Amino acid sequence: MNTGCLTIKELTDAVGGSLTPRMVRHYHELGLLPQPVRSPSNYRLYTDKDVIRLQRIVALKNQGFQLNHIRHILDVEPETDTTVNLMGQLQQQYRAVMQQISQLRQTASALENLLGRDRHCQIVQAEVLSQLKLLEVETQVGLGELDQLWSGLDAEVHNHAESFQESLQRILPDLSHRSEIEQHLIAQLVLACGDVSLVSFVKLSQSAIAASRYALKSGCDIFVDIPTVATALDQTRLAHLGCQVTTLINNPHITTATEAEKEFWQHQQWQETVQKITKDSILVVGYAPSVLLEICVAIQQQKIQPALIIGLPIGFSHAPAAKRRLMQQHIPYITVEGTLGGGLLAATTLNALVESLIDKPDCHCYLNGAN
Repeated sequence: MNTGCLTIKELTDAVGGSLTPRMVRHYHELGLLPQPVRSPSNYRLYTDKDVIRLQRIVALKNQGFQLNHIRHILDVEPETDTTVNLMGQLQQQYRAVMQQISQLRQTASALENLLGRDRHCQIVQAEVLSQLKLLEVETQVGLGELDQLWSGLDAEVHNHAESFQESLQRILPDLSHRSEIEQHLIAQLVLACGDVSLVSFVKLSQSAIAASRYALKSGCDIFVDIPTVATALDQTRLAHLGCQVTTLINNPHITTATEAEKEFWQHQQWQETVQKITKDSILVVGYAPSVLLEICVAIQQQKIQPALIIGLPIGFSHAPAAKRRLMQQHIPYITVEGTLGGGLLAATTLNALVESLIDKPDCHCYLNGAN
């Protein structure tokens, strides 16, 4: 064996994680890794350069990049204008991904239209399903028949109120590994935005549910980023618990994330309000990522010590960064990864926690497993 070279097993050990020789061979097939030299005994031999490239592949994959996109990213020559080339490639890849998402969303929507129907629609639905098999959808006549089928199915919605819980039971993924309180929280978030795919992005720290219940039982202070979030909170139930709501950016004219960001940066007084957050309070951020970032800094500097942070700001760069930073803190948190979020989802999160506490004050299901 050549001195300084690694076998495929030694390569995977050097990179670490859950990487296996089989995965390395797959990366060769995809062109992610160049084919290595062979020993006289026909063993693959790798160098430190291969280790570094494989580490980059694993890191990008863990961040959510697909393998075909990773290949394009790594293949940009460092001698060229990397920024221009790479940004152009990423834009093309993003547009392709969004087109795929759009097509999948259309398919999901069609399936939700069928699976989400409650028992009152089942007779008509069964008839529609049987006729769907007979459609010649490639012809204009077939498409017209399809429209008629949907019209017949939709006619039933005028006969009764929608049964949201029954619909959710059919379309939500399996949440049996989560506590009853978490299941309720996730269901409320899906109902608030109408998007079932949100489920995979909801993140709760280990002690988030327990921390919320303890703080709310104690009548903790509630701090929100802008007035729009405060108006969406269940003030009646919060008053019943003895919780007072304080707005960090206390300007009634601020209603959007853009306005909140600008206001927070231009007026020092709002940044100073973060330092006044009381101990063991619950923070609800639904719009301004800079507010969440400032909160994380204050926590690291040990200037504030909240009981729980509900961090769901919206944005395309600062918001994902703020949420990642939140998840690195030692404070319990609830967030939605990426750009998704908003004041309605943030308020819905707190309202769901308050509702669960008041309706089921003695529930300890959240102690039976990881949150």
